Amino acid sequence: MKNLLLIFIALTFFVACSQKQEPKTIYLVRHAEKQLVGDDPELNVAGTVRAKKLAQILADQEIAHVFSTDFIRTKATVQPLVEAQTGLKIEIYDVKKHDDLVKELRQRKGNAVVVGHSNTIHHVANYFVQEGEKFPELEDIEYNFIFVVTLEKDGSSKVERKIFRDFN
Repeated sequence: MKNLLLIFIALTFFVACSQKQEPKTIYLVRHAEKQLVGDDPELNVAGTVRAKKLAQILADQEIAHVFSTDFIRTKATVQPLVEAQTGLKIEIYDVKKHDDLVKELRQRKGNAVVVGHSNTIHHVANYFVQEGEKFPELEDIEYNFIFVVTLEKDGSSKVERKIFRDFN
């Protein structure tokens, strides 16, 4: 009887300590098209249009958190969404600390959007890929991808790479 009790306690402890998370969806995007001048350029006309389209796509997705790197183009990409939804604010993350960002995304309650760069956003997506091929770095001309990360309560996750027109 004592052994059964110990097994039960150990099993309960193991289950309680296993990775669980709040079910949610995280949208990962590269910043929209930028002007080709300067170290921290603004969005160009096409980028401004894409930023507005992103806000339309995410309007009904119950976004609770918005993360961006500290660049004009990344913040401008998500600004139309922030302006359209009361209570949203842009939280800056360090592009060199993906581990910290992913930990924060897993812990937060509610859906989120993360805006990064062609050479960084795939790293964030790949944290959530459990099986299968990892995503490559985006090409300089690729602006139309949205990585949709679905986190389940049991700790599992899946990532789909979609394009803007998939959301019409």
